[in-house]
Amino acid sequence: MLKGIDPRLNAEVLHCLRAMGHGDVLILADTNFPSDSVARATVTGKLLRMENLTCAEAAQAILSVYPLDTFVADFAGRMEVVGAPGEIPPVQAEVQAEINAAEGANRPMISIERFAFYDMAREAYAVIQTGERRFYGCFMFRKGVIPPEDK
Repeated sequence: MLKGIDPRLNAEVLHCLRAMGHGDVLILADTNFPSDSVARATVTGKLLRMENLTCAEAAQAILSVYPLDTFVADFAGRMEVVGAPGEIPPVQAEVQAEINAAEGANRPMISIERFAFYDMAREAYAVIQTGERRFYGCFMFRKGVIPPEDK
């Protein structure tokens, strides 16, 4: 255990989040996403897991240490519901609330068509699979920067 680090962040996830650089993409996925096969194509080449958490719980833990990009509109995204791209299921509303809380402002995610999401995920830095069983619990987070401290 470490002080100030959310205990839901395991060593493998922390290592990955720390290794990522500005603009790198992280995929947070539900249990139905083809996480293992997609993760093999990512920079890390392996699947990371936060299995006992919902997407919102995992997002809250991740966003406690992970800055979202402030330079681009696609700092975070959600997989669109097939046939209803404007629909926001509860799992997505919960993750949006965690983003807003972490950012201290309303910062809406972009929507990403299902197959475009799969393509983006294959090019991501890493995929983290959660224990989320609700459909459309698939998200993209683009890493931002931490500015220098003023002295």
